[in-house]
Amino acid sequence: MKGIFVTGTDTGVGKTVVSCGLAAALKEQRIDVGVFKPLLSGISREHAESDTSLLKQMSQTTLSHEEITPFEFVEPLAPLVAARLEERKIFLEDVLAHWESMKEKHEFFIVEGAGGISVPLGEDFLVSDLIKALQLPLLIVARPNLGTINHTFLTIQYAKSMGLPIAGIVINGRSEHPDIAEATSPELMEDMCGVPILGMMPKLDEVTKEKVQSMIQVYLDMPLLLNRLKLDGTSDQEVRLI
Repeated sequence: MKGIFVTGTDTGVGKTVVSCGLAAALKEQRIDVGVFKPLLSGISREHAESDTSLLKQMSQTTLSHEEITPFEFVEPLAPLVAARLEERKIFLEDVLAHWESMKEKHEFFIVEGAGGISVPLGEDFLVSDLIKALQLPLLIVARPNLGTINHTFLTIQYAKSMGLPIAGIVINGRSEHPDIAEATSPELMEDMCGVPILGMMPKLDEVTKEKVQSMIQVYLDMPLLLNRLKLDGTSDQEVRLI
């Protein structure tokens, strides 16, 4: 199974924007791409501005909203907390059952988590447990400003401790005129984490399909990402992910 799991160093760092842009860019590469956002809180999956709808639109998948997001919750909280408020219990096995029913419908999948890597998704499982079960490499979306080095380093160290392969880091939301923290953080992050930064995305004033797709095409090192995911067809040797 080929795919990638997009997680973040925090909530609101732009996982969906990056996932959507990546889906559109992969479509341009003629890769048959599907999307999976198994748990969604705070908005209906059918809503035009939901992560589910945006992922569906940008990937052009024929998967239904319910297939892309089988579990939705009313309150904008960690899925475990939101589910408990509705007196529901979601287990890892429930998510994996949905995954098994749909994973063959596309050649490549972009799977998006909720919040950061340690967010509780359901009864006794975190985002990291889902990543491990799906056996997909990680793309970590980080914010650009002061504090991002700590958040990113901790995320990567935890991922490594669980044996999760990491494709790279994307810094999202960079200012038009970066301050000294934004300007100096990327190089130190790569040195400390031992993981390549695949792109530094600018802050968008408006999120549209055209702007998101253009952002990925201009600012993401797509050849390096495809190489690390073994999708460029240039080598028979296995690419060793961090």
